[in-house]
Order: sequence, then structure tokens, then C-alpha cells
Amino acid sequence: MSDIIGPVDGTKVPRFAGESTFARLPRIDQVSKYDVAVLGAPFDGGVSFRPGARFAPQAIRQASRHLRPAYHPDLDISPFSTMQVVDAGDIPCNPFDIDSALKQIHEGAAEYVSDSTRLVTLGGDHTITWPNVTGVARAVGWGKVGVIHFDAHADTGDIEFGSLIGHGQPMRRLIESGAVRGDRFLQV
Repeated sequence: MSDIIGPVDGTKVPRFAGESTFARLPRIDQVSKYDVAVLGAPFDGGVSFRPGARFAPQAIRQASRHLRPAYHPDLDISPFSTMQVVDAGDIPCNPFDIDSALKQIHEGAAEYVSDSTRLVTLGGDHTITWPNVTGVARAVGWGKVGVIHFDAHADTGDIEFGSLIGHGQPMRRLIESGAVRGDRFLQV
């Protein structure tokens, strides 16, 4: 891809100034085409103990201001010069209605991904994984999506407090639904 717009130069605009996009990358409306969209899903209505993950997308963006985009010596790559990465903003998750919020996440994920584009989603509690990945599967093909899940818990529970939907069950729901095949699923 030519004419890639990378992060704002930290030697020209101080890291504490400017828009708070992921890694100081352009917003999606500032480019005509992109390879990767970074999308926030500020939702924590599926937790059984401690809420607060709804603030994670903005906190991650704020922390990412410190990333140095020029060059990664160990990998011998300039990551933001080889593909167009954009910040697509946040999905407006309904904080009072879990079903509505999950539908918003599902539709938001499907909107920003295709066979030629990828999605990185900043959560939110683990509940967002199920609608996010099924939204991607809807866009690119059921069963074609792969998941690498890094967590201290498997998130494969069945029913919690009478509900099939929550932060402890999304990986189970993905496999059961067929959105992700077992041979395209890895847990670390």
C-alpha cells in the first residue's frame, strides 16, 4: 500500500498533545483505505465481580502514546510503514442492556473487517469476545476465523447466575456456535 499515514511524529507534536488515537495513528476517516482497524468496545456488563473494563479502550490509547513507531530492532521491521493501521473509535455500547450492547459489538466488528482488512479490538470485559468474533465471522465466513486467547482462565464455563452470556463463557460460545473451529483456536 502506498502513501501510508503513520503515527504522529513525537518530535513534532509532544506525546501529551494531539488526538488520543491508538499509537497516535490516524482516525479511520483520515484515510481512504486501511489494512487494520483498531476498535474500542467499552463494555463491562458481563462481569461477575469487578467492573471497570469499560474504561480500558481509552486507557490503552492513552498508554500507547508512548510507543515509538520508527523501528523495532529485534524484529527488523517498521510496523506502521508496512500497513495502514487506523483508529476506528469506540462502539457505543449500551451500558444498561447487555443484549443491545452485544448486538452493537457484533455489528461494529462486522463493519470494519473484510477479507482484505483485519481488526484489533480493545476491550472491555471478556464478554465482548463472543459478539466481536462472531461479527468478524459474519463478515469473512463462518469457521474461517482464528483466535489466540491469552488469559489465566479458559473462559469456557457454561452457565453463571442462570446466564449463558458473561465473561466466563465466551470461548465456549465461539466453539459451540461454529464461528471458530477447534483447529483454529489456541489458548495460552
